[in-house]
Amino acid sequence: MIQEAAQPFQFTSAVTVTRICPEKATTLQELHALLSQVSDASIFHHTFQSLEAFHYLTEGFVNDFAQWALAACNEHPLAERLAAVDVRDFVSLSALRARLVQVVGDYARENPGACERSGFEPFYFHETVSVTIPSEVWARNLREFVSGLESASHSSIHFHFLTSRLRLHLVSNDFSLWLHTSLDLSELAEQIERIDIYANTLEGVRGRIIGLAQPWLEE
Repeated sequence: MIQEAAQPFQFTSAVTVTRICPEKATTLQELHALLSQVSDASIFHHTFQSLEAFHYLTEGFVNDFAQWALAACNEHPLAERLAAVDVRDFVSLSALRARLVQVVGDYARENPGACERSGFEPFYFHETVSVTIPSEVWARNLREFVSGLESASHSSIHFHFLTSRLRLHLVSNDFSLWLHTSLDLSELAEQIERIDIYANTLEGVRGRIIGLAQPWLEE
């Protein structure tokens, strides 16, 4: 017998609009100062949003700050430190901002000369403004959930699997939370939570979730 959820899951996506900000950094020292001043929407754009874009690329770092530190400033150690900041560890943009400021600040103190040199090109800050678009696809059980996931857009997967942490203020994702609270599939929810967004494309995340759900569908 297929278990029905008391609260169905609605697949949702987000349409993003990007705006160029007036702030720009020509040195790592300027980047450090501006990281404390730019909007939350800008921090989101260069981390969470750039991670979605990264899945369409074949090389480079997963956040824009790391990419600029390498490509424009030739500071590979700093680029690696910035790339190591895992957005999945953060449930607020203020906490993520503080970590980025710390990473760049520590490097600036260790390498004052490097941080005063101008990069090959400036870092232009952008903002992402997201508009949420609920779909007409609902899941009332695991089978419908898998069917909905099969047709979900990459934007929807990114919305539910990654940026949900900011909305929920939990180190979790919409999929796992619904499976745990509505279908009592805690083990499956934990397996999905352990999927590495950095080691998988968004299409890979889709495939991994569907694969993990198959044994429960066959019971």
